[in-house]
Amino acid sequence: MKTYVPKKDAIERKWWVVDAEGKVLGRLATQVAVLLRGKAKPQYAPFVDTGDFVIVVNAEKIAVTGRKTELKKYHRHSGYPGGIKTEVLKDLLAKKPEEVIKKAVWGMIPKNTLGRAVYKKLKVYRGPEHPHAAQNPQEYRF
Repeated sequence: MKTYVPKKDAIERKWWVVDAEGKVLGRLATQVAVLLRGKAKPQYAPFVDTGDFVIVVNAEKIAVTGRKTELKKYHRHSGYPGGIKTEVLKDLLAKKPEEVIKKAVWGMIPKNTLGRAVYKKLKVYRGPEHPHAAQNPQEYRF
């Protein structure tokens, strides 16, 4: 048995537009993570970036199930004693809805050099417009 390694020039990268309006956050994030990593492609290899670029629009119209808007919390720490900051999902959706989708997708990709390269191909926008029309993105339907 030999390990298949996709050649760099054989990797075709597409641009996809995903409309987040009415989509459940976690289910959207898993599909976006699969597209970013290229797991749906036949030439997928877990140690090579074979994924596509993904543009998520209408981030402010995302849906969450249950009482997550009041109960789900996001934490960050400044590195100083007492420097922990906690924010509820409802407040984060009001201020920065793009960050909610980015954090959900980041949780579903590897935390290594390859994962950071994959994560850079994610573009999230609050409204329906995006500046990537020159790349001729195709609409992706779930």
